[in-house]
Amino acid sequence: MTAPVLKSVPDANNPKHGAEDFVLREDHGAVALLTLNRPEKLNALNYALVDRLMGVLDAIEDDAAIRAIVLTGAGEKAFSAGADIHEFSRDIAESPDLAVKRFVRRGQALTARIEAFPKPVIVAVNGIAYGGGCEITEAAHMAIAAETASFAKPEIAIGIPPTFGGTQRLPRLAGRKRALELLLTGDPFSPGRACEMGLVNAVVPQDDLLRAAFAMAERITRHSPLAVARVLSAATRGLNTTIGEGLIIEQEQFARMAATADTAEALDAWINRRTPVYSGR
Repeated sequence: MTAPVLKSVPDANNPKHGAEDFVLREDHGAVALLTLNRPEKLNALNYALVDRLMGVLDAIEDDAAIRAIVLTGAGEKAFSAGADIHEFSRDIAESPDLAVKRFVRRGQALTARIEAFPKPVIVAVNGIAYGGGCEITEAAHMAIAAETASFAKPEIAIGIPPTFGGTQRLPRLAGRKRALELLLTGDPFSPGRACEMGLVNAVVPQDDLLRAAFAMAERITRHSPLAVARVLSAATRGLNTTIGEGLIIEQEQFARMAATADTAEALDAWINRRTPVYSGR
């Protein structure tokens, strides 16, 4: 898989700039490639970009032809440098309550949407993933990082805690003590350490990044889309419950799947040693 050709985008403050340009979508068979597209701002997450990404996710959820998402950043420097500080600082100056409404809730809604999305979301971290960019990576189902990537939780340096779920998801991924070190120091950390902590699945050369992300997606999309959705739902919901409650969720997801044509097809294909053909029903 080669990198797409991305059109240049003017500065976000330009009134001629369209919000639809902030997230580019290219469909490659059953996989949609989404690209955060503010390279001149290191793909910082302004409100328009977040809203646009939410809209694109809504469209993909309803698109039966798309079975997985690869999410990356435009340019060579950044996946995303995090939230747009110039934008949200104005809301903080006006009113903390306004900042919670416009900034915090918007970012938390995005990461919650990614985490609970019924189709696998694979982040391809092509550069820096700081703040909100790191939080998107935490929320995604899987992630692959380029060797040139860099991660950080630098919010403490501007006097705030992480606001897109970073205080909650990173300790669950990395463990309390390792997460607190990163949250309280704001120090950058390498893709190797991110992989060791479970934030990313693999680290690959920059030139192989999208190829590796698409290969992972294709290993998943060969299976029933209904079964994939059931696994995602059981695992995501179960993480926030006791083991007993999680097992009940697992039973529910099995019961929903067992009655489908896809399960019947998979079992028949396995018994008769043939490749299954799924209908998504």
